[in-house]
Parts: sequence; C-alpha cells; structure tokens
Amino acid sequence: MFNVQRSMHDNQRMPRQYSYKDSVKSNVSDEIVNVYLQRPVAGILTRILFPTRVTPNQVTLASTMFGAAGGILLAVSPSLIFPAVCFYLKDILDSADGQLARAKNLYTRRGRFWDSLGDFLVNLFLFGGIFFFLKTPWGLLHPQVYWTAALLMCMVGFLGVNLRVSYQVYYQTMFLHREQKYENNRATEELQEKDLSQDRLTLALQKIFLALYGWQDEMMKEIDGWCRNGRNEDVQLQRWYAASPALSLNKLFGMGTEFVTLTVCLLLGSVWTYLLFSLVVFNCLWLAAILYRKFIFALSLQ
Repeated sequence: MFNVQRSMHDNQRMPRQYSYKDSVKSNVSDEIVNVYLQRPVAGILTRILFPTRVTPNQVTLASTMFGAAGGILLAVSPSLIFPAVCFYLKDILDSADGQLARAKNLYTRRGRFWDSLGDFLVNLFLFGGIFFFLKTPWGLLHPQVYWTAALLMCMVGFLGVNLRVSYQVYYQTMFLHREQKYENNRATEELQEKDLSQDRLTLALQKIFLALYGWQDEMMKEIDGWCRNGRNEDVQLQRWYAASPALSLNKLFGMGTEFVTLTVCLLLGSVWTYLLFSLVVFNCLWLAAILYRKFIFALSLQ
C-alpha cells in the first residue's frame, strides 16, 4: 500500500542490479499474505520493470485504475470473476509500486501521497460497487429498509477498511523508523516548515491527504498513547514498536489481506462472505490487536 519515500535529489545512484531483498519491507512487520504471496508475485513484475523507464508513480496509477475498474464491474457485470481479477491486479500493482521505488531508489513525497489517495479512491469504488451489487432486495425486507441497511453496511465497511489499514500502517511505520528504514515516510503527515518548499502539486496532494487521512492518523496516535499509558522511555519505546509479538496480530489485517480476501470471496461467488470478513472478522482482529497491546503487551514493559 505505502511507497517508501525519499527525495529524488538525494544524489543516490540507482542499483546496477535488481535485488528482491532490497525491494521489500521487513517481514517482521509486513502482512503475512504480503510476505508469502503478494510481494513474491509483485517481485516478478518489479524485476521485469526494473530495467525500463516505468516509474513507481505510473505503477500506482495503473493500480488505482484497476481498482476503480473492479468497483465499476462489481456494480454492472453479471460475473464476479472480472472484478475479482481487477482487484487482484490492483493489489499486486499496489505492492509492485513500492517495491519498484525501493529497488530503484526512486522515492518521492509525491509518490507517497499518490499511493494513499489512490487507495482511498479504490475503497470508494469498491464499496460503491458493493452497494449497487446489493441493490436487489433480499428476502421479506421492505426495499427501503434493505437499501438503507445495505448503504449502512457499505459505509461502515469503507470506514473500517480505512481505519484498520491506518492502524496497521502506523505501527509498521513506527517499527521501520526504529529499524532506521522508511525514514522519509512519517507515521503522521501534518504540515511542517520543510514541506512548504515542495513543488505545488506535492504540497496540494499532501493537503488533500491530510483532509482524508489526517484525522485517522491522529486517532491512531491517540489509541497508541492510550495503550502505552505513559510508557515513554527510550528502552520501552524500542520494545513497544519493535517487538515481534506485538506486531503479529497486525499481520492478519491490512490492505493486502483485505484485497486477497475480497478476490477469493468474489471467485467463490459470494460478496456477502467478503462483507462478513470485512465487517466482523477483520474488525474483531483489529480490536484484539488493540486490547492485546493495552492489557497484555503493555504489562510486560513494567
């Protein structure tokens, strides 16, 4: 989902040879489905694109287009296979853009914001498509009651995906900062003085990002602070953000897991199964991750 970002003016030289190891994030903090499925598949595409002039931002654009197409097809196509393929390609390309950026050392702030804004747009198309897919009243429910329930489920699903991914990305970013990686990508992106020197497009994208994600990032900081409960010493913070057990639950949800689950459910012909996972299973995992940090992991730091 997030591109690791670094200024293109750092005078870094592009590696002479492609390295899969250099293209991926840490296996300690990344989602399980990414480590063992999505990133290896995306690595094949990244290896093909590595010697070309294709940029990570172009891959991000392709990812967003496939995701939007998946939402449209979900609303109008008689078959769920076509949107399933589009959403899976979106997920692969979403991994490949960051991997290509890391492999080529082409990290940009603009790419960082394009990536997140593209995900937001795809999620809108996804749950908009689900709503139109569910437009046929079910059972004995009155049509207006059914449509209202369907709209509420889609709104809650859209909100849930964004919040869960923000939570997963927050701790992954904090972990990578502690590992001295991902340093130019912040856990929160409030405007700083140095941001004002960016080009106009990048600054505009950051402001749009803040409007859509800023409150989510602040919410994740508040949740983190509540879980830590004043544990702010350097040694405690190192363990808090870097300990593998505390990151394990986060590996079970995130953007990659969301879209792989979506793809499988659509191939099996069941949008309702995906909604069950999105509205119940993944939210329960998110709640479990928060409660684990607050009431179990936090006690181990005393």
